[in-house]
Amino acid sequence: MKRLVWLSALLIAAASPVLAAQNSCERVKADIEQRIINNGVPEDSFTLTIVPNDQVDQSNGQVVGHCANDTQKILYTRTHGASAADDGSQ
Repeated sequence: MKRLVWLSALLIAAASPVLAAQNSCERVKADIEQRIINNGVPEDSFTLTIVPNDQVDQSNGQVVGHCANDTQKILYTRTHGASAADDGSQ
């Protein structure tokens, strides 16, 4: 019975960092998103995506952050909402 308790505790302890890392990534993404919006970029003109390190090269976004002990990157990608601001009409 004691082995079962210890085994359960060990499994819970092993799973905790994985759950905390995802929560951490979402928090970092939200912080970066708020900074971008505070700099005057419209909310509908960009997206932020969390991707594993091995998938960064497959995307056309710009790395703007990292999380989960640097195992995942946060990518910034402009969307169609940005085209009106980029046409030089300022």
